[in-house]
Amino acid sequence: MTYEFCKGLCFLLVSLFCKIEVEGKDVFPKTGPFILASNHISYLDPEVVGMVCPRQLNYLAKEELFKNKLAAAFLKKINVIPIKRGHADLHVLRLSLKILEDRPLLIFPQGTRATNYDSFKEGVGFLYKKSQAPVIVAKVYGTDKVLPKGARFLRFGKIKVIFARVEGLEGQNTRHQVTAKVIETIKSL
Repeated sequence: MTYEFCKGLCFLLVSLFCKIEVEGKDVFPKTGPFILASNHISYLDPEVVGMVCPRQLNYLAKEELFKNKLAAAFLKKINVIPIKRGHADLHVLRLSLKILEDRPLLIFPQGTRATNYDSFKEGVGFLYKKSQAPVIVAKVYGTDKVLPKGARFLRFGKIKVIFARVEGLEGQNTRHQVTAKVIETIKSL
């Protein structure tokens, strides 16, 4: 209930400032798990991807967001899991695989906000190799203009989100190859 309320509230708030366009919503399975991998250009990306995705998501987010006890309790209530950046967090990897037994998981392969794709983490490749869950990508445009780095308030603008299914992952032998294919798919949108 908290998730759906927050999703609606985000949609209302963002809609006041932005025109939102979405393509590819038909790629999502009606039930079961999937990995949703998205580019990350603004702090607004998790909210935007979550509010336009037709399914309830579980999120991985940097552990620094959980320092405040009230914020931590709220984030956990809306399916956000803290992850230690910079090294393999085995507890979170196990939890992610448990989630991917029957529910979707959103991950940002870049690991942090970035406008380029020069460096990426291989978590999406690891999770795919272990779970065999379908991988869907999202490419978000405009959130970096609506909520630029350092801004405290939303600005007027247009946001576009394109979803696509990643095909041909079965032939990829390593988690690096899987992740590279996912990144290439995001870049192509």
